[in-house]
Amino acid sequence: MYNRGVDKRDIFMDDYDRLRFLGNLVVFNNFENALNFGRFFTSSKDALRDNESNNKQDLVYIHFFCLMNNHYHLLISPKVENGIPLFMKKLNGGYSRYFNERHQRSGALFQGKYKSVLIDREPYFMYIPFYIHLNPLDLKMPQWRNKEITKIKEAKNFLDNYKWSSHLSYAGRSNFNIISYRNFFLDYFGSTPVYNKAFKEALENFEVDKFPHLTLE
Repeated sequence: MYNRGVDKRDIFMDDYDRLRFLGNLVVFNNFENALNFGRFFTSSKDALRDNESNNKQDLVYIHFFCLMNNHYHLLISPKVENGIPLFMKKLNGGYSRYFNERHQRSGALFQGKYKSVLIDREPYFMYIPFYIHLNPLDLKMPQWRNKEITKIKEAKNFLDNYKWSSHLSYAGRSNFNIISYRNFFLDYFGSTPVYNKAFKEALENFEVDKFPHLTLE
């Protein structure tokens, strides 16, 4: 799943906005209406303000996420029938209302309905997770998309310190771990060390144009 700001505008103005969106990934993943829009993460720890319940019935499994300045990426699968459209409606609508109120604006925040691609072949499972987790390099080394990174160590260090994605959770570090359901893909990779090895290899050899129909931008 992917969506970006209308006219490519920024949808995250600061860390408060990013924390709010991540909190919404938890709060809106529920059949119930989230009446208290004040709930959000206070840090990269797993606690949500107002003690968000762990007993809620989730709509989707959130496998991977990444926040950029003007867009976000999610890799999700349904936990219940019609879970994805219901979750995405709540997520985009709820965040838009919050953003417009906080930043004193009106009108559409996103460019339209979220875009989605069905991941139904094994090669895609090895492509999409790393594409999502490598996306922040656009902020520092946009040449990664052309396999032109010369400072691999510097690039990996940047990604290992970018807290607005699920990469660190997969890498074995505590970073909004409550959001992502990692069992499926860690079983696929085999273990956290295997993921870390595969991630480094992806950083060195990733080909963005290998599956152009999966690149939603």
